[in-house]
Amino acid sequence: MKRCTVIFTDKNKADSRHSLKHFTGTVLLVLLVATFFPACSRHESRLDSGKLKVVATIYPLYDFVRVVGGDAVELHLLLPPGVEPHSFEPRPEDMMTVAKADIFIYTNSGMEPWAEKLLSGVTRNGKPVKIEAGQGTRAINAADAEGHDHKNGAKDPHVWLDIANAMLMIDTVANALAEGVPAKKELFKANAAAYKVRLKTVDDRFRSELADCATREFIHGGHYAFAYLAERYNLHYLSAYGVSADSEPSPKKMMALIDTIRRHKLTSVFYEELLSPAVARSVAAETGATLLKLHGIHNITRQELESKTSYIDLMEQNLAALRKGLVCR
Repeated sequence: MKRCTVIFTDKNKADSRHSLKHFTGTVLLVLLVATFFPACSRHESRLDSGKLKVVATIYPLYDFVRVVGGDAVELHLLLPPGVEPHSFEPRPEDMMTVAKADIFIYTNSGMEPWAEKLLSGVTRNGKPVKIEAGQGTRAINAADAEGHDHKNGAKDPHVWLDIANAMLMIDTVANALAEGVPAKKELFKANAAAYKVRLKTVDDRFRSELADCATREFIHGGHYAFAYLAERYNLHYLSAYGVSADSEPSPKKMMALIDTIRRHKLTSVFYEELLSPAVARSVAAETGATLLKLHGIHNITRQELESKTSYIDLMEQNLAALRKGLVCR
């Protein structure tokens, strides 16, 4: 099949970060490219590399595919390093990458609300195959800006922070890869099984090392991201605002955080990666608490990506931070 190259001009690159109101335009761009450049097919690119092409939206999924798929997959992380996923807007070049993939793996509609629309613009002849890695995982209710549960409503999308959910997601990844490359099914199953053994060890460490702490109050000056982690290890979690990372805490919620820290004589308040620690810093300044980082594992920095920092590495960092913040023995 004849090769072809699609060239984007400097202006295309400068204008590539469209807001969602321009999303339809980027869909049309991909449709035009697919129509007028049929030689640039995903099937040709797969034959060139001899590997299954997989696009994972956020970092936990990328790491799960990396470990389970190994050298049998050509893997791409859709979210650029250092970008906060809640505010991510797919660019034309992102859509081109997805269009050439064999498999597209995302968490759920709550975490990546743009995923379905992106796929609708690039899917041809059943490719890429859409895999919702969070399907079948245990979901808990999301929280609003005041920390109240949405009963029978929206679910918290941060399912990977429950290690039991992470194990289910790894099985989903292994099954998807096996469908793509049946000859390597046993390899994918073996890699998944070995990974889950390592995760079970980490889970056991969380349970034992957080069993005897001075407090179980877990105060977070960010969005409602750690409810799964807190619930799994019997911690009492309070965040500054709801599941939306763009929210701002109300004065009432700020006072609740400060009151909880003073009442329980807490020594630490947590902030999260890739988001401003301004709220946590304000609470810390008011109470004398120490700031500690807790990683939601939504995404990582370029340096962490290049050093192959893993989901397990980040969970172990979280364990160390919680042990310090909760004053565990």
